[in-house]
Amino acid sequence: MKNLKNKIIAYLGKTPDFDKDVILQDDMIDNVSKPYIAEWNISSEKAKPTDDQLNALESEATKLENNNQVVATRKSLYGTPEEQLEILVEQGVDKLIERNTKIKTDNPKE
Repeated sequence: MKNLKNKIIAYLGKTPDFDKDVILQDDMIDNVSKPYIAEWNISSEKAKPTDDQLNALESEATKLENNNQVVATRKSLYGTPEEQLEILVEQGVDKLIERNTKIKTDNPKE
């Protein structure tokens, strides 16, 4: 289902409201996931994509998923705002910038 969401995001160029604008459903058939668009409520922006249009966005959707994983990794390494504030107060702004730059360099997006 994640990949279908990312294909839709790539198709639209933005993240829709998946509770209201684009509603997805996943019918398990023989224990195999078969996600699809159950409702497309944003036809004024773009028509509902065909399966071929969505399949053409596979690599872009994979890139979005990979970058989402990188962002999640970075967030966990940055720590909480309180932890970052502690570094800022105790070690100064240059140390915090150096640390966060290293985290970004070690975890690059595609």
